[in-house]
Amino acid sequence: MSRGAQWGRERGAVLFIALIVLVAMSLAGIALIRGVDTSNLIAGNLAFKQNAIHGGDWGIEEARTWLQSQAAVALDADSAALGYFAAMQTGADFTGTDPSRPDFAWDVNSFDAGADPAGNQVRYVIHRMCETAGPSGTVNCVRTTSGGTADSTKAGADYTGRPLPTTTQIYYRVTARVTGPRNTVSYVQVMVN
Repeated sequence: MSRGAQWGRERGAVLFIALIVLVAMSLAGIALIRGVDTSNLIAGNLAFKQNAIHGGDWGIEEARTWLQSQAAVALDADSAALGYFAAMQTGADFTGTDPSRPDFAWDVNSFDAGADPAGNQVRYVIHRMCETAGPSGTVNCVRTTSGGTADSTKAGADYTGRPLPTTTQIYYRVTARVTGPRNTVSYVQVMVN
């Protein structure tokens, strides 16, 4: 076999190997670009979710401010238009993730607090933690009691000071739903008294 024929075969083999390496490098580059794009999408979605949680905090503060401005008698009855219920609702699913319970009707039974400073839509609902509506002294409610009694050292049984006053407060559950860009939905729920 002549030297020229052997040389031609080797050049063809090198070209074939170079093409395979080029295709492999192209596939690796495409995979790297897709990985970076996916990472950017995940980071963006996490930023939207975090922003929505901040909107939930804003909604909770709006609900707490409303709750503090109400007279105790006004809190004995439902006010669905304002997102307030004088009894706890245990059967509804607030997040829509439990197929065994009906979803809570956010559009009807909550208060539209408007847009938070970031532009997210915020709705909230307040439930008084009582079995039924009615005057808080006559219905069974979840309460906290603070202060002393006449026969405790806190109350002054061993000291010359006056007993601390006893105060009873009812708990309220506040749930905020925040809807943001890219179909972001967050829920924030707190108990206040």
